[in-house]
Amino acid sequence: MGKEFKEFCEKLRQLLSEVQGAPYPAAIENELYSIWYEHIQSTAMDCFEYLDENFPEEVENISKTLDKTF
Repeated sequence: MGKEFKEFCEKLRQLLSEVQGAPYPAAIENELYSIWYEHIQSTAMDCFEYLDENFPEEVENISKTLDKTF
């Protein structure tokens, strides 16, 4: 497993951990939800940017697969 792939796996694990820590849906108007949402949005962007920079071929393949699915 390459260095870039290991780093991406760590970023993805962090994102999944944050998703699991989501506040209860009824708390959407709550400040806790706002803080969580901003944090997870930042982590997701970090994952996508890392994927774009280090795995451009894979990103294109994923996009093609999604286009066929939808």
